[in-house]
Amino acid sequence: MRLSSVEVIPYTLPFAEPYVTARGVLTRREMVLLRVRDAEGVVGLGEAVPLALRGGVGLREVVAELEGWGEDREVDGLSAPARCAVETALMDLRGRRIGKGLGEGVRDEAVACNATLVAGPPEAVAAEAERWARDGFTTFKLKLGAESAKTVPGEPFLRTRDVEQVRAVREALGSSVRIRVDANEAWALETAKATLAELEPLEVELAEQPVAGLEAMAALAASTSIPLAADESVATLDEAEQAVELGACAYTGIKLSKVGGPEEALAIADVLPAYVTSALDGPVGIAAAAQVALSLAEMGHPERLHLAHGLATQRLFASTIAAVECEVRDGMLHLPPGPGLGIEIDEEALQAHRI
Repeated sequence: MRLSSVEVIPYTLPFAEPYVTARGVLTRREMVLLRVRDAEGVVGLGEAVPLALRGGVGLREVVAELEGWGEDREVDGLSAPARCAVETALMDLRGRRIGKGLGEGVRDEAVACNATLVAGPPEAVAAEAERWARDGFTTFKLKLGAESAKTVPGEPFLRTRDVEQVRAVREALGSSVRIRVDANEAWALETAKATLAELEPLEVELAEQPVAGLEAMAALAASTSIPLAADESVATLDEAEQAVELGACAYTGIKLSKVGGPEEALAIADVLPAYVTSALDGPVGIAAAAQVALSLAEMGHPERLHLAHGLATQRLFASTIAAVECEVRDGMLHLPPGPGLGIEIDEEALQAHRI
């Protein structure tokens, strides 16, 4: 496929409220839009989300990688976020060229999503959960570990803010909703065991990456009835296979910029039951992730079909660069109707948010 032009555009979107996790506080998200155009003028869009808070490459490195790819078209050596942008842009371009979506029969479909609740005082988290519930959400993901990450590793602690946040949401919303928690590796193993023991009566759906490393995850999985899900510990197919071998987790969350794009995501999901989550992506990344989420329903892991995906995070932003994008309503992420990813860029908004 011959390309006539390649644009690499770094930009940022502000959060409506600070995004608080065990890894830090974000007030804005830096991203890179990749726009490719073929000889006939058809455009494909990709997006890279640098994962610097997770120890990955930063914005400048991703921009440099994509600019280099624009010159030599060489994907070997690209970081996962840059590979994701390239793969997504070329897939979008192919979809637009043939005038339909990236897969057969996916248009006019929607993806069930979880609400994403940032860490905070229990009463505030519960109030935010109620707001999401009024909008049709029935699965709620609580970002925990911001307080416990400050404690001495291994120090026993009971009735922490983490547990109280979950309890407050359960009491506010009742027994019919699903609650999952995500500590982003913040807990030491003994801390995780104590915390999950307290959380067990609250009927937690799953605990995402409570500790660091697959071996620690396996030790924790053997001590709790709460299913564990990987995130940081599964970024490659080899790591997914290792997770299965160790019995480290029942599921994995998949971020496209973390694993390197849609193809890698589907390969991992074929080994380990998975749900797709946002890396706090912009509109292009969310649309690509939604396409992957739809594809998962066609794969051979029926035990994961009840899992909501973490793709409603566009609600967390105060603005967008898209004129047409996915729409969140009734607890579902609805794909746009156009060909390819269906995303259309608002050029004035893009210019306003460029860095």
